[in-house]
Amino acid sequence: MKEEILWNDDYAKGKVILIDKPLTWTSFDVVKKIRGSVRISKVGHAGTLDPLATGLLIVCTGKFTKQINTYQAAEKEYEGSFVLGSITDSYDLETEPKLHAEIGHITPDMIHAATNKFIGEIMQVPPIYSAIKKEGTPAYVLARKGKEVKMEARPITIKSFEITSIDLPKIEFKVVCSTGTYIRSLAFDYGNELGCGAYLSSLRRTRIGEFTVNQAMDMEQFIKELDLIRPRIAEKIDKG
Repeated sequence: MKEEILWNDDYAKGKVILIDKPLTWTSFDVVKKIRGSVRISKVGHAGTLDPLATGLLIVCTGKFTKQINTYQAAEKEYEGSFVLGSITDSYDLETEPKLHAEIGHITPDMIHAATNKFIGEIMQVPPIYSAIKKEGTPAYVLARKGKEVKMEARPITIKSFEITSIDLPKIEFKVVCSTGTYIRSLAFDYGNELGCGAYLSSLRRTRIGEFTVNQAMDMEQFIKELDLIRPRIAEKIDKG
């Protein structure tokens, strides 16, 4: 019992853990895994990443959970890809592409120029497949049941929006934006601006405020680190 108290004491007091979230994991999956691994209940994350996204997730334990709102409010940076010429109900690959449109007339100049409309403070409508609650129920729950969901536009700020590669129908991008920005909605709106539709095909969060994904551990690394801590603590106890 003493060994357990010693090895997880730092986590109980408070830590900021930078995780490179795996594909298909929810943000809560990461929190649940860490909570069970360090055996403390006070664990939370600072900003949801969708299951089909990867990248930086800030997880706080102990007293650092009080900083979650501060981390959530920080500027975010993302890299990813859009597919032009189709849309999906979820604005990403959770649902099947539909309404295929011709894109042969779309030029690189058009693709780059279309980003300009989204720079600065804009109004954005979140996707219906989101965790935003409508009358107490997450919108995605209602959407998956086929119910009509109306989402209200909200102000966001996009500091930069750069197209980094074009290989039609796929284009790659980099975005720096405020909290509350849905990159899936950006994909949908960007496709409308081009007149052909678009959906988000991949997404990776690379930065939150001063923290970058290069500083983060994947879940396997995190568990290995815990496995290394326990024997060292046990040895320390044995030596008195």
